[in-house]
Amino acid sequence: MSTDVTAKTPAPAPPGKSGGSTAGGGLLQLMLDGLRRNMRQYGMLIALGLIVALFAVWTDGDLLLPRNVSNLVLQNSYILILAIGMMLVIIAGHIDLSVGSLTAFIGAFAAVLTVQHDVAWPIALVLSLLVGAVAGSVQGFLIAYLGIPSFIVTLAGMLLFRGMTEILLEGQTLGPFPDGLQKMGNGFLPATGPDTNYHNITLLLGLALIVFAVLQEVRDRKRQQEFSLVVLPKNIFLLKLVAIVAAILVVTMLLASYKGAPIVLLILGVLVVGYGYVMRNAVFGRHIYAIGGNLPAAKLSGVKDKKVTFFVFLNMGVLAALAGLVVAARLNAASPKAGLSFELEAIASSFIGGASMSGGVGTVLGAIIGGLVLGVLNNGMNLLSVGTDWQQVIKGLALLAAVGFDVWNKRKSGS
Repeated sequence: MSTDVTAKTPAPAPPGKSGGSTAGGGLLQLMLDGLRRNMRQYGMLIALGLIVALFAVWTDGDLLLPRNVSNLVLQNSYILILAIGMMLVIIAGHIDLSVGSLTAFIGAFAAVLTVQHDVAWPIALVLSLLVGAVAGSVQGFLIAYLGIPSFIVTLAGMLLFRGMTEILLEGQTLGPFPDGLQKMGNGFLPATGPDTNYHNITLLLGLALIVFAVLQEVRDRKRQQEFSLVVLPKNIFLLKLVAIVAAILVVTMLLASYKGAPIVLLILGVLVVGYGYVMRNAVFGRHIYAIGGNLPAAKLSGVKDKKVTFFVFLNMGVLAALAGLVVAARLNAASPKAGLSFELEAIASSFIGGASMSGGVGTVLGAIIGGLVLGVLNNGMNLLSVGTDWQQVIKGLALLAAVGFDVWNKRKSGS
């Protein structure tokens, strides 16, 4: 007994809708998949662009004046430095509330060395970084090896470092700093070369950054293709490269038409490239993601979670010390009230930039984007003479929206 099975052939597609529509649908699906995988990062980039555009219109272009762009970098540099370290702490599943007080303490320590004891500023700089490392390592030891929650340890550190700052300065403002240290917070690269109406070194640095960024994007794309991962379509990828080049070029030209690149911008650039490489490629960076994403699984995989946590907080102490030196140099004095709310700004920058409350998620670039979002909001609202009360309300809503979006995105992905 046999069974006759007849294969059903699909009906022919209507004219004009075969082949092309399938390819177009596949392209659109790839774009949507790419956006979903990088929703937080692309969303914050788009938000940053919209905020810049809106304030540029509302301030009649004052936001994008070369002088204001330079001031925007100088005013937010120390928050961005803290945000890099805070992002690593949050990815590891912890929090650090002491960084604002530690920045104030390091500024006071450097002022006592250079102003009261005439210590050479390079030596004071090294000693200040070492003190920051010691402070971070003590907190890291208490958290990693004694098992005290990071919230409690760093809350105690916040009170401790603030009190020690008051003791060191005796309630007074101490300054001024030596010229070499001042340039760390206010200085610009020297002008050299022929007269081109632009800062030549800044133009060269901008060109080098464009080449580096393009090569990095191309390399990352090739690596993803080697591992058979889904990548953006070629046209969309080229559009992304054009946007990156245009953004770097605009900022470069604006800075080069004023005094050039601030010295602190070079420090930030080195930190972003270095920490970005560590978190993407180094074993230590992968271990940070592992303990923040799933601590039991990380332990079973052989990750030394206590050692990683210890070094994450040690690193945070060093970056807090660096930020303390930058803010003290920027103000040209150490103040008992310096660093107030810096920890909140750094935490907000990290969450706005894509960090997850549960840990294991976030990028160094995201921390910078989040910090720039807050910085542009602050600068734009100051240009519009918005009161500090409403500024706090708006920044609070921005943070709430970013975290709410993270929760919504996770629930949607889970479903």
